[in-house]
Amino acid sequence: MKRTRLIFTTTLGLMLGLTLTFGLGYFRQVNAAPSYEYLDTFTKVMHFVQANYVEEVETEKLMEGAIKGMLSTLDPHTVYLPPDQFKEMQVDTSGRFGGLGIEITIQDGLLTVVTPIEDTPAFQEGVEPGDKIVRIVDKREKVDKETKGMSLHEAVKLMRGKKGTPVTIHVVRQGLNKPKPITITRDIIRVNSVKSGLIEPGYGWLRITSFQANTTRDLRAHLQKMIKENQAKNKGELEGLVLDLRYNPGGLLEEAVSVSGTFVGNVPIVSTMGRNKKQKEVEYGKLKTPYDKLKLVVLVNEASASASEIVAGALQDHKRALIVGKPTFGKGSVQTVIDLDNKSGPRAGLKLTVARYYTPNGRSIQGKGITPDIEVDRIDVDLLEKAKQGRMLREADLKGHIIGEDEDTSVKGEDKEDEPGDKKDRSDLRPIREKDGKKIRVSDPAVLIKSDFQLQQALAYLKAWNIFRTAGNWEPDKKTAAAAK
Repeated sequence: MKRTRLIFTTTLGLMLGLTLTFGLGYFRQVNAAPSYEYLDTFTKVMHFVQANYVEEVETEKLMEGAIKGMLSTLDPHTVYLPPDQFKEMQVDTSGRFGGLGIEITIQDGLLTVVTPIEDTPAFQEGVEPGDKIVRIVDKREKVDKETKGMSLHEAVKLMRGKKGTPVTIHVVRQGLNKPKPITITRDIIRVNSVKSGLIEPGYGWLRITSFQANTTRDLRAHLQKMIKENQAKNKGELEGLVLDLRYNPGGLLEEAVSVSGTFVGNVPIVSTMGRNKKQKEVEYGKLKTPYDKLKLVVLVNEASASASEIVAGALQDHKRALIVGKPTFGKGSVQTVIDLDNKSGPRAGLKLTVARYYTPNGRSIQGKGITPDIEVDRIDVDLLEKAKQGRMLREADLKGHIIGEDEDTSVKGEDKEDEPGDKKDRSDLRPIREKDGKKIRVSDPAVLIKSDFQLQQALAYLKAWNIFRTAGNWEPDKKTAAAAK
């Protein structure tokens, strides 16, 4: 039996076409003494089934079922990988793969979408985080199955397929009276994991959609591009950055470690610990010249998981960044994939939970997640603007008031309702909008911030950084002190 020196995590369950990998660690075999009493019972049951079941059953099918049943008593991330699934897992972290582009988990016994990957078929067809997949239909393969009791890998197998072929998933969603069918055409999924841009002079936005091979390299290239762009346009340095990890399901651990090291340098980033508490492995950031002077706010939400939680936790523990948003998903366990070298047939695998991971301060986020320093809800900006219209009366609103020396007289004191022809269509400012019948995400932060309340708040905290620093060193000059007297 061979075992890979890889620790895998599916972060939130299993990505359709994207398995998330922790690339460190070593799994040590423990030879536990089997209970022969139960093995004898198992052998008897298998014998009676083979001899007396109403139809003839293949031994391979019975053994696979027994293994899957055994592992199902553990956690949802420990699974048996038949040869076809094991082969797929070995190539899933390249950033190019076939599938729908969604990540799923089992929540309260239901197959649940954690998040669709941006710019993939599932995202474009309107699959949303929290959707419960209750039925899978593939007419080409003559599949029509309810998902209740279905394993993650079985669901993945049904939803994967050849590029260009359709599959229909029926989802239950809050606010809908009945399951909604969504037909998705399978495609080769290519993940561009880093997006960036200037929000306004001196402040940048950098989004990591997942931690793939070369994410750190791409991140640093985007940082350099923003720095040069800001210098050319605004003749100044890049003062602050919003690192957006919302809806990031995780990915390669080595990339999460190196991304963290980009901002904190050679310090502990994450540790892993298994059953033996004395065996603890610590991963360090390795960048010698980090961007450790750049002011940093990290945006997270309920769909930020695993590797993205490692980054947020490390930056939070080292007091390097302000974490803003909603508590994260809470996937803090580590899986290793063991190659079950079958000399008589195709090789299968075992994905086994072997450890938990911890932040630099020793926090386990399993089942809890990263708690933001400042919690900010996702709010409809249009509704917020309407609420602001009901403001209280001020001096400038009084008819005939004395005009102040610094008063902006171009702003009328009386609120004026919009005329029907004056109402603006804000649909082009939405974080997600439709184009040619497909959903796309706005990737220009200067546009995105107009409708993204959480991003607005993150930028506000970045700007407040300078204000509070200045306020802390503020001393009234002689002219101000004399005027006060």
